[in-house]
Amino acid sequence: MVCAPCLLLLLPLLRFSAATLEPCEVDDENFRCVCNFTGPQPDWSSAFQCMTAVEVEIRGGGRNLEQFLKGASADPKQYADIVKALRLQRLTVGAVQVPAPLLVALLRALGYSRLKELKLEDLEVTGTMQPPPLEATGPPLSSLRLRNVSWATGGAWLAELQQWLKPGLKILSIAQAHSLAFSCAQLHSFSALHTLDLSDNPGLGERGLIAALCPHKFPALRDLALRNAGMQTPNGVCAAMAAAGVQPHSLDLSHNSLSAAAPGAPRCDWPSALSSLNLSFAGLEQVPKGLPGKLSVLDLSCNRLNKAPRADELPVVSNLILDRNPYLDPEASKQQDQNSGVVAACAHSALTVGISGTLALLRGAGDFA
Repeated sequence: MVCAPCLLLLLPLLRFSAATLEPCEVDDENFRCVCNFTGPQPDWSSAFQCMTAVEVEIRGGGRNLEQFLKGASADPKQYADIVKALRLQRLTVGAVQVPAPLLVALLRALGYSRLKELKLEDLEVTGTMQPPPLEATGPPLSSLRLRNVSWATGGAWLAELQQWLKPGLKILSIAQAHSLAFSCAQLHSFSALHTLDLSDNPGLGERGLIAALCPHKFPALRDLALRNAGMQTPNGVCAAMAAAGVQPHSLDLSHNSLSAAAPGAPRCDWPSALSSLNLSFAGLEQVPKGLPGKLSVLDLSCNRLNKAPRADELPVVSNLILDRNPYLDPEASKQQDQNSGVVAACAHSALTVGISGTLALLRGAGDFA
């Protein structure tokens, strides 16, 4: 398998060799271990170096892990004491094709661990994840992050995955998803989830958002991030949230090509709890109509505003951010990218904005300590 606790399930199948410590490297503090199995004949047993690490990252070079299916049926209880002793809290698995039974075996093994954060990146999951037996449970995750993960089961994948996680997930991030049209009827409520990040799904759009925000499945949601998610109007996002019954405190709509609401569009009542709205990097030439009546923070930086917004165009706002708009920096506006509409002064700061947004979503990092 592709992680140290999972390799424990495969001891009978592995020929352990200490001939080389590559392709895994552990830092001097035995805190972080990184494995990159890109060689023609990967030595999977080298992942045992990661047994003492807190953070483990393993990438499989795009390989299919069917060869390890024989060990997927092993009962992880026989290794439970060893897995419990691991320091592992953050695990990243990437660039592999994983049969669903093998992913189930991984989650069962990690159910005995201290794992708090799991990242799956550039994965293809084949087959169906069977429901767990009554005595089986998965890891007690605080954070689950998925990027470019495909599932053979289409929109049912989140419900299948959810049943293998202990309750208490607080952060869910899904980027470059192949399907966000969830089977809502099969989902249980994410009762503790306070952050939902659906950024970097440019094909999502407002109709897709309605399908992704399953009604009444996110009762504790505080932070909703929709950066680069194909959103078109703030009013359309408001309507999708109203249909799903979500009440976020902060909403990030940055890096979308936004426009004002279409003429005749019905008025939408924004969530009363909403206090922070990020509309930066949205190509706006004017303040959209129909924004919430009162906000603590409204970020309109890095747009295409050629004049200062009038008071009657704005909600009552405590902290209004208008940095790097053309009317504030005429020289920068002359260098405006005609295709993207981004002012030159903003182009080089986009990475910083993205990082700060990520850090904001990780403000619950204390959960992993």
